[in-house]
Amino acid sequence: MDKNQTIGMVLIFVMLFVYLTFFSPEPPPPTPKQIITTEQKDSTLQSQTKTDTTLASAKDDSLMKEKMGFFALGMKGKSENVTIENEDMRITFDSYGAKIKEVLLKNYVTYQKTPLVLIDDKSSQFISKIQTQMGEIALQQLYYDVRREGKNTVAFVIGLDTGNYLEHKFSLGEKGFVVDYKLNVVGAPQTLLKSDKMSVSWTDEVKQQEKDMAVSRSTTTVNYYMPQDEQFESLSETATELEEATAEKPVRFVSLKQKFFNTSLITDGYFSGVKVVTDPLVAPNVVKKLSTSLEIPVADLGDKGKNIRFYFGPNEYKVCEAVTPNFERNVYLGWAIFTYVNKYLVMPLFSVLEKVTSNYGLVILLLVFVVKLVLLPLQYKSYVGMAKMKVLQPQVETIRAKYTDPQDMNAQQEIMQFYGKAGVSPLSGCIPLLLQMPVFLALFNFFPNAIQLRQKTFLWADDLSSYDSVWDFGFSIPFYGDHLSMFTLLFTISQLAYTYYNNQITVSMQPQMKVISYVMPVMFIFVLNSFASGLTYYYFISNTITILQQNLIKRFVDDDKLLAAIEEKQKQNANKKPSSFQQRLQDAMKAQQNNVKTKEEEKKSSIKDRLKKSDKKDDDDKKG
Repeated sequence: MDKNQTIGMVLIFVMLFVYLTFFSPEPPPPTPKQIITTEQKDSTLQSQTKTDTTLASAKDDSLMKEKMGFFALGMKGKSENVTIENEDMRITFDSYGAKIKEVLLKNYVTYQKTPLVLIDDKSSQFISKIQTQMGEIALQQLYYDVRREGKNTVAFVIGLDTGNYLEHKFSLGEKGFVVDYKLNVVGAPQTLLKSDKMSVSWTDEVKQQEKDMAVSRSTTTVNYYMPQDEQFESLSETATELEEATAEKPVRFVSLKQKFFNTSLITDGYFSGVKVVTDPLVAPNVVKKLSTSLEIPVADLGDKGKNIRFYFGPNEYKVCEAVTPNFERNVYLGWAIFTYVNKYLVMPLFSVLEKVTSNYGLVILLLVFVVKLVLLPLQYKSYVGMAKMKVLQPQVETIRAKYTDPQDMNAQQEIMQFYGKAGVSPLSGCIPLLLQMPVFLALFNFFPNAIQLRQKTFLWADDLSSYDSVWDFGFSIPFYGDHLSMFTLLFTISQLAYTYYNNQITVSMQPQMKVISYVMPVMFIFVLNSFASGLTYYYFISNTITILQQNLIKRFVDDDKLLAAIEEKQKQNANKKPSSFQQRLQDAMKAQQNNVKTKEEEKKSSIKDRLKKSDKKDDDDKKG
């Protein structure tokens, strides 16, 4: 190719490039037929996918309905939180499972001053199951529609607004801690039931609400009441390992009880198959794991049933007393006699004093004054009785000196005859003190369990229902604790002082017994160091007033006049026969003396017989 041809070819390529770049016409748009065809392809693909999904979903629903029947309606839905509340509490529910998700007590806080959530969905699990023709259905695994019925009533329903439905209904009063519960099974679901009972299991990992974990654990347990024999039963509060029990008879209520609060399931009918469990070995931050399982007749659960209800509230005697008969026994007031003292004396008096002042330290102080005033006649009689024994002691020692053995029965009998003629009973100083003991021990059970004292402060005590501490050691001393309780220390000192004054009057006490009498108060400092400060404060004030009373009584009791009165009495009774009580006492002493002599004689005779047999055997051995 020559030069001209080459130039010509280059010019042709340049012209083609310019033409195609700047002057070439746009390609024609696709015809309507082409567009419709493409859209139809996309639409057909999407329609086919949607149809396949619908068919699969319909197939799943069909299988689910075939397997679950009516209850398949609750297999799909959404979770929704619903709240009802009154002036005392707020309850949050979850529509998934119609579950109680949280219970908050409005008028209480924890020891850390945070809102007191009694249970939540992490710590508490409540599961109810019913037997159907398709198998066992867990009602807490179904979705429900929410229906409000007034301010404090909420219903969770499957089959809403139909004649065939399953409904959980919860109602709360304007105040209080009781939640009414109904389970209505109507129409189609009723025909599917295979059993007439609903099984329930309830587990609560009790959260720490009080500052002393050890005391919280030792006051947490499961209680249940069997009304047929009025039996109120509890698992051991102090058990260190898992404990369980099965109720032998139908049960009226089951309470998962903490120190100051409890969560309970109650009926006016009966729960059957009740089993209760406590497990203290759960986790360091969990007080105890409490569990119960039971069965409830489905007929008892409906609107016309047996009034099933929950209680989420304090262990306050009057509040619990109004819930159902014997429910107040969740508030421990001691053994039978102490319960009566607390119920009919201490608690009514405490309620009156609460109206006088809102300072509970002053309430306790006033309680001491009133109790000591009521018991003053017994205190006076006790002191006079011991004073009589004191002024007669020289004459008693003279009688004992006549006998080689002061404990000889004859000596004791002569002393008793002497007291009888003097008109003095050796028990006159002890009986009044014994009569005071029920009050003393009743208060021992009242103060640690009185929720009125919970988180009430006084002086250095930040909670009168728990121990007071003026010094936290940072380590624990065996049998004592990790802190110094000032009220316990003051009580111990006052008890030592009271013992000293008492020993000045009780002259007949043996020396070793006097030593023991001083050792006992010292033991209190170890026993009571972690007890409620309200209790040790009460005992301290009580001892202080008792010492003051004794010193006051002493001013009105003249030993010389007392002795003169006794001697006059002895003259009057010189020829008087002993009273029937003294006669019985003397006869008992004689009988005891005869028994001792008989045993001594039998013992000597037995020894002689053994010696004779031994001598005879020795003789036989020598002859052999």
